[in-house]
Amino acid sequence: MDENLDAPSLEREAAAVLGRALARSPALHLPGMRDQHRAEVERAIELAWSALTAADADGGSPETVAGARFTLVKAHAARARDARHGAGQLSLGAQRAPTREDCDDGWRRVEEIVRVAEASAVESTRVALLLDAPAARSAAREAETAAKDARRIVDERNHAYTFHADPGFSFGEGWYLAAAAVLGGVAIQIEPDKPQTSQAERFLRDAGLATLFQPYRSRPRANKHLPAIVARAFRADPNAAQRQLRAAFLGDAPISRAIVDWTAQRLAGTAAGKTVLLWVRHGTHQPARNTKHPELIELARRALDAGVVPVLVGDAVRGGETPAGAVDCTLFWKDALFQGPDMRRTQLRLFEHMRRTHGLVGQLGVTTAGMDGPALMGLPTVYLTEAPNVRLGSWVGAVPGYCEIVRGDSHLEQVSRTLRRWAAEAS
Repeated sequence: MDENLDAPSLEREAAAVLGRALARSPALHLPGMRDQHRAEVERAIELAWSALTAADADGGSPETVAGARFTLVKAHAARARDARHGAGQLSLGAQRAPTREDCDDGWRRVEEIVRVAEASAVESTRVALLLDAPAARSAAREAETAAKDARRIVDERNHAYTFHADPGFSFGEGWYLAAAAVLGGVAIQIEPDKPQTSQAERFLRDAGLATLFQPYRSRPRANKHLPAIVARAFRADPNAAQRQLRAAFLGDAPISRAIVDWTAQRLAGTAAGKTVLLWVRHGTHQPARNTKHPELIELARRALDAGVVPVLVGDAVRGGETPAGAVDCTLFWKDALFQGPDMRRTQLRLFEHMRRTHGLVGQLGVTTAGMDGPALMGLPTVYLTEAPNVRLGSWVGAVPGYCEIVRGDSHLEQVSRTLRRWAAEAS
């Protein structure tokens, strides 16, 4: 036990323990090594303090006191460096946390670790001043630098959510962020210098969200929080939430002649009656979610059997022919009409016009975020998935008409029943 050792023995043991901890530095990336390093640093600090206490009690030699102090300075510098590393690692986890509450909790823990670094920097500097030795001052400066770096991690935290404006990123996530801003007042930063930066800003300004803009910087909140924020608002008052979003996203201007003419041309020859959007997805992110051609054929057939004409939207059909009886409007979003300054509002107004004028009763397809803008506007929606979707499942039962169908033995019958119900409700 420490109380049975004299000051010189404690000083030597403290130096030895710290030496072992520092020797692990090149291998701290290996499993378990950082935990051992951290424990040995803490032990070295404890032993060094015990040595100083013992020396003060029995009049220990100046050499023993100086040695314990030097070990203490170096150990606190090591602890500050370790805390800086821990804060950095934990901040990454906090940024990626699945919920807003988890994110905030993670950052609270980062703050606690940063305070450890700062406390060690203060102690290292205090003891170094007692030693007045170049090596001690150098170690104390390392501790101060580590603490400042750790504090910078917290200072750089960004409470805004990012509106991505790169066409290679999920277009649909923009609906989530804009909806969360309308309904929950979340802060927004727009990805700068991208092909659709100006269009993103135009849409958000038109939606009345300019006061929520923040300068773009690193360490934003994770966009995965957004569906839950939207769901909470809908659960509190679904009708009010939908009214707010329709007013913000669609505006009060009449549907433009360009949209009316485009729709009439693309749907020319289609028998007057009811239609349903049948979404096609082909993306590199989570390719297992992509549309399978046999399923597309079957969904189109069941839509026709229910008395509604399937209108294909989204990505181009792959793996076979366009389903018989379907209207091919895939890649519509690449048309110049939907790539202009108000591209996002124009796309939503297309679906609104189809609903008012072309008997659009709902939309169906694999899980794709492109569906979610129209869903928030009130278009009945069904998405197909292999397993319950954790993020978007929060909208089921909250956003009116938003449904999930998990593939299984009877899921196609569920699809048919839903299509028949939509057709009947629209009659």
